[in-house]
Amino acid sequence: MNYARFLTATSAARRPSALRMLNELLIRAPKSVISLATGSPNPSMFPFKTAVITTEDGKTIQFDEQMMKRALQYSQTAGIPELLSWLKQLQVKLHNPPTIHYPSSQGQMDICVTSGSQDGLNKVFEMTINRGDNVLLNEPIYSGTLNALLPLGCNIINVCSDEYGIIPNSLKEILSKWKPEDSKNPKKNTPKFLYTIPNGNNPTGNSLTSDRKKEIYELARKYDFLIIEDDPYYFLQFNKLLVAQLLYQWGEEGFLAHVDRVIDFYRNQKDALLVAAEKWLSGLAEWHVPTAGMFIWIKIKGIYDVKKLIKEKAIKKEILMVPGNDFYIDSSAPSPYFRASFSLASPEQMDVAFQRLAELIKESL
Repeated sequence: MNYARFLTATSAARRPSALRMLNELLIRAPKSVISLATGSPNPSMFPFKTAVITTEDGKTIQFDEQMMKRALQYSQTAGIPELLSWLKQLQVKLHNPPTIHYPSSQGQMDICVTSGSQDGLNKVFEMTINRGDNVLLNEPIYSGTLNALLPLGCNIINVCSDEYGIIPNSLKEILSKWKPEDSKNPKKNTPKFLYTIPNGNNPTGNSLTSDRKKEIYELARKYDFLIIEDDPYYFLQFNKLLVAQLLYQWGEEGFLAHVDRVIDFYRNQKDALLVAAEKWLSGLAEWHVPTAGMFIWIKIKGIYDVKKLIKEKAIKKEILMVPGNDFYIDSSAPSPYFRASFSLASPEQMDVAFQRLAELIKESL
């Protein structure tokens, strides 16, 4: 696939850094080479010499002086080569993308390490979005994404979704305004990409079904737009088969065994919040059981807009939640929804929080 048409004029004009290319050359050079070229700091001046990291099972990881020097020194732009290699193998084992075998000139899959997913998203958005471009997403959506998109001046088009994620027919209806061949004509301004959180959408906790993913993928191929997957909760799916299958196929204990423990913890947290919701909010609110992630999306019955209740009254009762308005393109529009997280609070705290919330709702009706 040729990604050139998706780049902004600014991104297309970028050229590789000559100094970075010099660093790449130095990394591969024999030790006999004397470098007076790079601007790397002298590692003898680094303040940290060694480190010991203790994992949850009591094992320790030793960072000797040589390893610390490497960790603190400038690295290759995309990331430390060994880490990139491991991440690529992880992608192959989990997803086996066909593009891993493509030539680099034809869109071979590659990886770049960023400072968190928000940093990665910002880079992708600024690399692809011109003012006035059309982009697709499904509300409600992660507020950090909206905060990154809105200043770029793009036209954000909402694709309807339900408890199973994006509704393909809604996407088809939106795309029907264009012909598939319009993607070759920049003046037609066909949608540049679809942004989605496929597993455990933040804030709803919903996940796309496999059938819907296939339908969406076929539409992306037909109308030639990118799919930007923001998938931080892939390993927080509450389906025991996921890790069992991965362990069977992969056979590596360390990382996936940790993932299994993490899933069990968050599943128990989710169940505790649902018990509290059922106990105190039945008849006052409605919700769907989250399939992944760390949030539950709750609609309060009989209250048109819960913003004041959640942002002002709830705080006075010493409970914090996020009003639904924050997850929509127009954050000033009324919303009866709020997001509750089950990641940090104990089951006892969840119970008290929803008891207090129930009292507030009854007072407000």
